[in-house]
Amino acid sequence: MNFAELKVLRPDLAFIAHWIKPQAQVLDVGCGDGVMLDYLQSDKQCSGYGIEIADDKVLACATRGVNVIQQDMENGLGMFEDNAFDTVMCLSSLQMMKHVEPLLRDIARVGQEAIVSFPNFGYWPHRTALLRGKMPVSKSLPYEWYDTPNVRCATIYDFSDLANEVGLNVLECVALHEGKPVTWLPNLRGSLAVFRLRKK
Repeated sequence: MNFAELKVLRPDLAFIAHWIKPQAQVLDVGCGDGVMLDYLQSDKQCSGYGIEIADDKVLACATRGVNVIQQDMENGLGMFEDNAFDTVMCLSSLQMMKHVEPLLRDIARVGQEAIVSFPNFGYWPHRTALLRGKMPVSKSLPYEWYDTPNVRCATIYDFSDLANEVGLNVLECVALHEGKPVTWLPNLRGSLAVFRLRKK
């Protein structure tokens, strides 16, 4: 997969990819169908693993030639040594975890750097929905309250506080909307929060 294909398929991942150095050792926690690792392997000569629980997504990873470990992320990353990876990614998955803080600590343990993204609950249409007395449904939160896989809701400011608490410095924080950075009022106008982090 090349960059142009990734940009069409997943513009958010195309933005994030520029933070990954060529030939890096990468772990993708909650890698989904493996499209990000596929791109990093073929275009940046990176190596590493994906972690995914869903059978169909594990099969998609294998079809792409991505090394994938079928495991529930809630079980942590105990199979990996400290600082085993240059970068650990957890992209649009953290909000599905019951135990966010322990997983984030584990991500910090096994990676030199981390990249985390999640739907920004502070995005203005979400706030407007709550003001109308309804749970938000949007492109970044496309589920009804009763069938959503998302069990945690956070804003950019919330996650900054947690990152600091678990010993991570925020190197960069970008709010994206449809894959493009939002610079003015990012916590209000960005539908996806993306953090690049490093241990203190």
